[in-house]
Amino acid sequence: MGNTMVTLIDKTDPEVAPRPRHPEKRNRPDSPVLRKPDWIRVRAPGSKVYQETRKIVQDRKLVTVCEEAGCPNIGECWSKKHATFMVMGDTCTRACAFCNVRTGIPDLLDADEPSKVADAVAQMGLHHAVITSVDRDDLDDGGAAHIAKVITAIRGRSPSTTVEVLTPDFLRKDGAIETVVEARPDVFNHNLETVPSLYLTVRPGARYFHSIRLLQQVKEIDPAMFTKSGIMVGLGETRNEILQVMDDLRVADVDFLTVGQYLQPTRKHHPIDRFVTPDEFTGFEKVALAKGFLVVSSSPLTRSSHHAGDDFKRLQAARRAQQGG
Repeated sequence: MGNTMVTLIDKTDPEVAPRPRHPEKRNRPDSPVLRKPDWIRVRAPGSKVYQETRKIVQDRKLVTVCEEAGCPNIGECWSKKHATFMVMGDTCTRACAFCNVRTGIPDLLDADEPSKVADAVAQMGLHHAVITSVDRDDLDDGGAAHIAKVITAIRGRSPSTTVEVLTPDFLRKDGAIETVVEARPDVFNHNLETVPSLYLTVRPGARYFHSIRLLQQVKEIDPAMFTKSGIMVGLGETRNEILQVMDDLRVADVDFLTVGQYLQPTRKHHPIDRFVTPDEFTGFEKVALAKGFLVVSSSPLTRSSHHAGDDFKRLQAARRAQQGG
């Protein structure tokens, strides 16, 4: 899999002209591609259970971040019938330099999507469901009410299933955070993605301190709700900047931190500055735990929803231990 890259062109119908997946990146010069080190290796998907998971998703015309973001763990997760559903369509209104999700003008919301997702969660027998979404700056509430409906639908169909949401930043969407928190997800995740100095080039549509404040607000509304955030490394950040991000998240009382290697989707995306070694990831985990995070997942292939169900159990156990239970 050394230098395999994700295609930048989508063409599902031979009679229709190819549609650029990232039109805003078309005229950018190609960036160099670094050869992947030995510690970044994944099995190609194709098991029987993987195909069954794929069929459940396709039959309901659902979107998963596993596919859209080109996640390297899709073979492992789908072979265990784990999938992260991406709601509100497959087209994002942002154009982050690291992301492989399609950019453009989104379609109207699918009013049946909450029930479709709930049906898929029930059919897959998920004990822990992870819901993420594209950014929907075109909607008055950023899609908060739709996300809340998905949570409610899952609760109605699978009462024992725990729900984790990975939300957009709801920038300039008053009341959106409250709407999602009131739907009572078990985990509220919002990723910072990178260090503040890289936001203008890596995450230009977002604001670092707004994202920190969002996570802080979740705790202010519901102190018992688990909060989670993640960053990628290998984008050009320094170690001291990573440690500062950890401190900022702890000030916001975030419970769970994920740290993973940035992998470049195409030559038009932000280049990889370097591959961080497994020993460095272990070091980040030790430092983050010492700073007070309840749970830390830090490895080259760590992604927000990778092993999310097991990590939720770890979160619960860590809180019980913290409270002396």
